[in-house]
Amino acid sequence: MTLPRTVVFDLDGTLVDTAPDLINALNFVLDREGLSPVPLHSARNMIGAGARKLIERGLELEGRAASQKDITRLTDDFVAYYAEHIADFSRPFDGLERALDDLAIRGYRFAVCTNKLEWLSKLLLDRLGLSARFSAICGADTFGISKPDPGILHQTVARAGGHISSAIMVGDAGTDIGVARRAGVPVIGVGFGYTEVPIAELKPDRLIRHMNELPAAVESLMRQGDSSQ
Repeated sequence: MTLPRTVVFDLDGTLVDTAPDLINALNFVLDREGLSPVPLHSARNMIGAGARKLIERGLELEGRAASQKDITRLTDDFVAYYAEHIADFSRPFDGLERALDDLAIRGYRFAVCTNKLEWLSKLLLDRLGLSARFSAICGADTFGISKPDPGILHQTVARAGGHISSAIMVGDAGTDIGVARRAGVPVIGVGFGYTEVPIAELKPDRLIRHMNELPAAVESLMRQGDSSQ
C-alpha cells in the first residue's frame, strides 16, 4: 500500500509574509511602554520563535529587560492586538497557491507545523482563504511542545493522516531545519523568510528562492526517499 505523502509547512516566513502585521503588533506594545518602534526591515529576522520571544527581542533592542510577569502581560496585549489585525497586510508568498495546486494534483496532502499559537494560525489562514487546503494546522500549544522538538512534527503528520516516513518539511529557519533533522524527515529551505542565520548555511536538503520551485523540489526529495527504501 502506498503511504500518504505529506508536505508539512512552517507558517510565518514560509507560507505567509506575516512580518508587517507581527511587527505592527510589537510596535503597538512597545509604544504603550513608551519605547521607540522597531523598523520592519531590521525586525523581520526576529520572527519565528513565538510572540513571547519576539517581545523579549524587541525589548532587548531598546536595552530594556522585563520580569517574566511583565513579559506575560505584554504578550497578552500583543496577542489581543495581533488577532484584531492578523491579516491587515499579511499575504501568501507569491506562487504559493499555484504550487499547492500542482502538488495536490500529484496526490500530496498538506499540514502546518508552526510555533505560532494554533488558534492564531487558523485565524490567519481562514482570513486568507487557505485553511481548507491543510489536513492539519498545529501550533506550539496543540501538543504542548514546539519546534525543534521532533514530537510536534511526528504528531502533526499523524493528525494530517500521513506517515513520517513519507513526509517532507518546508521552512525558513533553524527551528524548521532542526525539527526535520531530529524527526528524520527531508527538509526544504525557503530563501525568502525570516532567519538570523542565512538558510543556506543551515544546509537544508533543497533550497528554493520562489514558491514556483517547490513542486520540483518536493518531487525530487520524495523520489530520493523512495529509491533509498
